[in-house]
Amino acid sequence: MAEAEPTTNGGGIGSILAIGDRDFLVRNSGEQVKISSIEASPVALYFSASWCPPCRRFTPKLIDLYKELTSQGKSFEVVFVSGDQDEEAFNAYFAKMPWLAVPFSDSEGREGLDGRFKVSGIPHLVILDAKTGDVYTEDGVEFVSEYGVEAYPFTPERINELKEQEKAAKENQTIQSVLGTSTRDYLISNKGDKVPISELEGKYVGLCFVVGGYGPADEFTAVLAKIYEKLKEVGEKFEVVAVSLDSDESSFNESFAKMPWLAIPQGDKMCEKLVRYFELTSLPTLVLIGTDGKTLNNNVADLIEEHGFEAWEGFPYSAEKLETLDEKAKAKAASQTLESLLISGDLNFVIGKDGAKVPVSELVGKTVLLYFSAKWCGPCRAFLPTLVKEYNKIKEKHSDFEIVFISSDRDLSSFDEFFSEMPWLALPLEDERKAFLKKTFRIGGIPSLIAIGPTGQTVSTDAKAQLMIHGAEAFPFTEERLEELQKELDEMAKGWPEKLKHALHEEHDLFLLRRGTYGCDGCEEMGSTWSYGCEGCDFDLHPKCALAEEKKGEEEDGKASEEAPAGYVCEGDVCRKA
Repeated sequence: MAEAEPTTNGGGIGSILAIGDRDFLVRNSGEQVKISSIEASPVALYFSASWCPPCRRFTPKLIDLYKELTSQGKSFEVVFVSGDQDEEAFNAYFAKMPWLAVPFSDSEGREGLDGRFKVSGIPHLVILDAKTGDVYTEDGVEFVSEYGVEAYPFTPERINELKEQEKAAKENQTIQSVLGTSTRDYLISNKGDKVPISELEGKYVGLCFVVGGYGPADEFTAVLAKIYEKLKEVGEKFEVVAVSLDSDESSFNESFAKMPWLAIPQGDKMCEKLVRYFELTSLPTLVLIGTDGKTLNNNVADLIEEHGFEAWEGFPYSAEKLETLDEKAKAKAASQTLESLLISGDLNFVIGKDGAKVPVSELVGKTVLLYFSAKWCGPCRAFLPTLVKEYNKIKEKHSDFEIVFISSDRDLSSFDEFFSEMPWLALPLEDERKAFLKKTFRIGGIPSLIAIGPTGQTVSTDAKAQLMIHGAEAFPFTEERLEELQKELDEMAKGWPEKLKHALHEEHDLFLLRRGTYGCDGCEEMGSTWSYGCEGCDFDLHPKCALAEEKKGEEEDGKASEEAPAGYVCEGDVCRKA
């Protein structure tokens, strides 16, 4: 966050807000207020619009701050500068606001303020000295969200003072300073009991940031609950405190009811403060506080996601404990078999067409690709025809090969429709083994292909790239096979010209270059090892495309409109958890 320096405008708030012949602002009652009568200072210009979701989330925070400052008798005013498209939307949005606004009819005035303060995104809150017109900060949204009324009067001096206080607080951190406030010295259980924060002194405390209904966070808390119970069972002094980021109480209550630990009351401002204090960037996050109240680790969630329930053995995650945990994980990986991956209790089968059960034992000794994919994922749909084509080529030569589809679809009809296009096997849609496999291979995006060799060991965690580059020739996806293919390409390259001209890049010669992985600007497929490229223009062609212009890479549109579910974002050729 950039630290604000006062910017001099000159002439005070009147010269900024009085545009043309208009010398007044309005209230939501319709009352006109002379700009010259504004005595409050500072004044905040609030650029916002009803159609903007971040604005709708921030406005209630600004209303709370405005009312609290007013109740304390502190001088402060807000002026709403609307970005709405019509007056009806402006009126409905402004009706909730207790402050002033530039009249919606004065589009010239609103656009003038947008331009003057170079507003490129909303919500945007500019806070000024009303007397001089000097800008205290253009980061008002961040300061209000992070510090609330404590940031008043929003001057650079006050913000710097708060940052120094935070720095000192971290240096002298205690469990009370992290979890308590001047008016609250307790936490709550899901039964409604108040538990004094003092009862956590001398314990390890995990701060678990939660959002009800967010899949990855819900999955994490389910594993954490098992670890929590196990650590309690073996006598570890460990407690977990939920830090809710839910915006409504009902959502918090629903998720908190499933948690066996404590929580900061929903809506408590400490929750937002801790987001800033621990520099939260992702969910799930579990901050570990030591027995002395100091922070041991800003996020052990990755460790728990990697090791699952077995992560309890590494508690409290010291270097020595982590080394032991890693050794056990390596030993487990070394003993991996196809059966250990695909058999769980009575679930000892995969399915073929029409739901026919195929025993996992029939796959033992084969090279098996685990295909993580979903119908809703555009890149998955685009990749599927290529995978089917290369699968059929491999099966023609190698009977000891199979693919198992592991779906991330949300309903059976989507699963059935997508699976009907595949000539291989699958795990049932609601199969519990899917979660284990995603955790084991840390699947963060789809489509993804994991190659398991005949011994049951993982031979490649990115078989998709190998298939895209080498096609069926990549089989059996081992490092040795990749080295062989690279040597073959090197031999072929000896007979290729060092440079050539190509119609797709007429402005420069293309030179034969040794590359890592790249995208071909001709057929738009992946390549590696060699390309004909122009380094200055970041342009590459497969040698086959450069040397034979009549050959065009087949393009799969994969653009059928189907929306990704909540919690996923599709970018380029991968759909990832948001």
